[in-house]
Amino acid sequence: MTRAGQRLRTGAAGVGLAVALASCGQASPEPGGAGESDPGVGHVHGLGVDPADGALYVAGHYGLFKVTSPTTITRVADRDQDHMGFTIAAPKTFLASGHPSAEDVSPDRPPHLGLIRSTDAGVTWKSISADGSADFHSIQPAGDNLYAFDSQTSKIWRSSDGGTTWSQGAKEQVIDLGAGADRPSRVYATTPDGLKVSEDGGVNYTDMPKAPLLSHVDVLPGGALVGAGADGKIHTSQDGRTWAAAGELPGRAAAFTAVDRQRLLAAMEDGTVLESKDGGRTFATAFAAAG
Repeated sequence: MTRAGQRLRTGAAGVGLAVALASCGQASPEPGGAGESDPGVGHVHGLGVDPADGALYVAGHYGLFKVTSPTTITRVADRDQDHMGFTIAAPKTFLASGHPSAEDVSPDRPPHLGLIRSTDAGVTWKSISADGSADFHSIQPAGDNLYAFDSQTSKIWRSSDGGTTWSQGAKEQVIDLGAGADRPSRVYATTPDGLKVSEDGGVNYTDMPKAPLLSHVDVLPGGALVGAGADGKIHTSQDGRTWAAAGELPGRAAAFTAVDRQRLLAAMEDGTVLESKDGGRTFATAFAAAG
């Protein structure tokens, strides 16, 4: 979930990133025409491809969806639970946070899910930790470490036991986190002020002034970075110091994921999902609502 671009502190791009920090999305028309009463996907919070069967998943404000054709999408388990921080960690193993379905909200049910995990491709979910208190807007596995940004404390959390227990690190205005198994103690954070990096597992962060302004960033095997800029441009870097521009999205991405070095996924604000198979040089539509 990388985002590269010119580092900005003010202006429209900075405002757009700041808005993204708090965005939980608005409803969009139901893909596949399920009916007027269906709220649709809503704002897209995450994307991923399940290694088990190659299926593309879209995590939205009103549920987790499996793309079944370029114009149709199916809500998994008919559940309209909000899926924040959605990440596919292994075959059929998904991580997420967010908020319960409307019918599950009650005075006794706090509106934050903490960390939840599914081992059957989103059909059922189990609460792992921080139920009722944490709302993780970004979740990032990195070898034995698991990182998450909690919107309630504005802190980056780290776990070394799969999310059962956590230590809390720096307080930042984080939009997205990126980390990899090659350097599990190194974690990147995209912020309205630019890309930052921690070498101590999120305890302390330093600015990366040569990086472009990114909304999302992902770490590829070997430590290379790929991200989507606040202006929609795709940027790559081998070391975080020098950056190269690839292609360009039609606008700022609402969600971004690097499946691998060549395959990139991006969701636009209208819910359209774009896919690149050449490292971000070109994009084609992977899903768009019919009509």
